[in-house]
Amino acid sequence: MTVKDAAAGKTTAIIAYCTLIGTLIALFMNLETKNDFARFHIRQAFGIHLLFWLLGYVVGNFDSLMVSTAFWLGIFVLWLYGFIGAVQEKENQIPVIGEYFQRWFTFIK
Repeated sequence: MTVKDAAAGKTTAIIAYCTLIGTLIALFMNLETKNDFARFHIRQAFGIHLLFWLLGYVVGNFDSLMVSTAFWLGIFVLWLYGFIGAVQEKENQIPVIGEYFQRWFTFIK
């Protein structure tokens, strides 16, 4: 990744972290340019949003404030880590699961 590539895809990468709809908008924004930096962050953001919905369904069944708070805090930390990486024009994978997001979501081009 070059500095020019990161600067060109920065806006798209930041938009990807703004809800699941933002990720879809970023995906369509990146269809023509095929920016690698934006693609990286779209995959990371899509994974975080998908993780939120899947785990949120399970956590909602616990009906416990402590479990819900830990879930929200954990998702927020992952989101913030990815978002700050996009703002700083860095390709930092989300800890533990970021590498899997890059492998699983290869359909995002």
